[in-house]
Amino acid sequence: MKTHQGYVPGITVDITVFTIKDGALHVLLIERASPPYKKHLALPGGFLFFHETAEGAARRILKDKAGVKNIYLEQLYSFDSVDRDPRGRIISISFFALVAEDAVEVTEGRTTESPRWHRVSALSKLAFDHARIVAYAEKRIASKLEYTNAAYALLPRFFSLGQLHAMYEAALSKKIDKRNFIKKFLSLKLIRPTKKILSGLRQRPARLYEFVSRKPTELKKFF
Repeated sequence: MKTHQGYVPGITVDITVFTIKDGALHVLLIERASPPYKKHLALPGGFLFFHETAEGAARRILKDKAGVKNIYLEQLYSFDSVDRDPRGRIISISFFALVAEDAVEVTEGRTTESPRWHRVSALSKLAFDHARIVAYAEKRIASKLEYTNAAYALLPRFFSLGQLHAMYEAALSKKIDKRNFIKKFLSLKLIRPTKKILSGLRQRPARLYEFVSRKPTELKKFF
């Protein structure tokens, strides 16, 4: 049954977008412009319109509320606790995305809601059950980094082995032995050296690498 606003009552879409910023995992949040939870931090989200897919809604919401477009999205989970939304019985179809900080431009516009990157380890209370969604998405990306080539989405096209190692430590929020990590990662044949050199840093110049494929691929063995 169509409502006066044209959306399907009871179904929303929420999107968790992660990046690595300042050596730590960050998530994109907006400041809600209307009740419930007005002025509270939340994931970009909104109701599902008639005649659009959940992914189509996710892309529309990211563009309208956060000024973000053209990023890879993957469905995460459906959150259906009966008391998750004070407006009534509303189920959330959630998505997540991994992006390199310099690969997406978060813009403030007339329809956006103060989109900002926030450090995951320092999040305060979020609207609805969005803290639970972020925590679930964080576990999912940790898993994906072990059995897919998803790391490419969090890195620039050309990167050093040191940057790769630092990205994994930030994404997994733990220390990883660098020598063993690099040896094991190189054995996966996911990346290849280029002729480019990273210089201008305090450390000695470093060879830059790139992923063999920048398309989602499952590994033959766990990393």
